[in-house]
Amino acid sequence: MGLILYQRDDCHLCDLALEVLAAARVPEFDSVFIDGDERLEERYGARVPVLRRTAGGAELDWPFDVDGVRRLLALPPPG
Repeated sequence: MGLILYQRDDCHLCDLALEVLAAARVPEFDSVFIDGDERLEERYGARVPVLRRTAGGAELDWPFDVDGVRRLLALPPPG
C-alpha cells in the first residue's frame, strides 16, 4: 500500500508525525516536502503534516495518532 507524508523542512509537527508512523509500524512511505512547490503549498501549506493514501486519496491531517493511522491503512480500496 502506498502512503505519502506531506511535510516541510524543519517542522516540529512533522517530526512528531514520523514518530507516530514509527509507533504504528508503517513499513514504508514516501516523504514529499512541500517547500517551494506552489501547488503543494496551496493545497497543504496550513495542514502539514498530512498522511495520504495513494489508493483512493484518503488523507489524514495532523494531529493524528497510531489508531488513526491504522484506520487509514485499513480502509478498503476504492471500487
